[in-house]
Amino acid sequence: MAIEFEESSGNVFADLGIENATELQARAMVGLYVIKLLKEKNMKQRELSELLGVKQAEISHLLNGHFSRFTIDKLIDFLNSMNQKVTIQISPHKRGEPYHNVICV
Repeated sequence: MAIEFEESSGNVFADLGIENATELQARAMVGLYVIKLLKEKNMKQRELSELLGVKQAEISHLLNGHFSRFTIDKLIDFLNSMNQKVTIQISPHKRGEPYHNVICV
C-alpha cells in the first residue's frame, strides 16, 4: 500500500492555507532563534524578563512559541537586548525559494 504525501512548499503556514503565511514564517524563524539564545543563558524567567524588558508572562509565551503575541520588530528588539546584530539583506526573489530566510551564525 502506497503512502500518500504532499511535498511542502517550505512554509508550513502557506501549506495550511493561513493568511499572511510569509510574515508568520519569518516571525517563527526569528522567534525560534530568540528562544535558542534565551535557553543558552540558563536563566530564570524573572531574570529573562528583566533582560528583555517585558513581563514574566511574556517570557512564558515566548518560550512556548506563541510568536503571534510579538511583532517581528519586537523579536528583533529582543535580539538586540541579547547583544545580537541583525542584518537585513534584500535581493530579487527566485522561483522556488522562500521569500524570507533567516541565517543564524
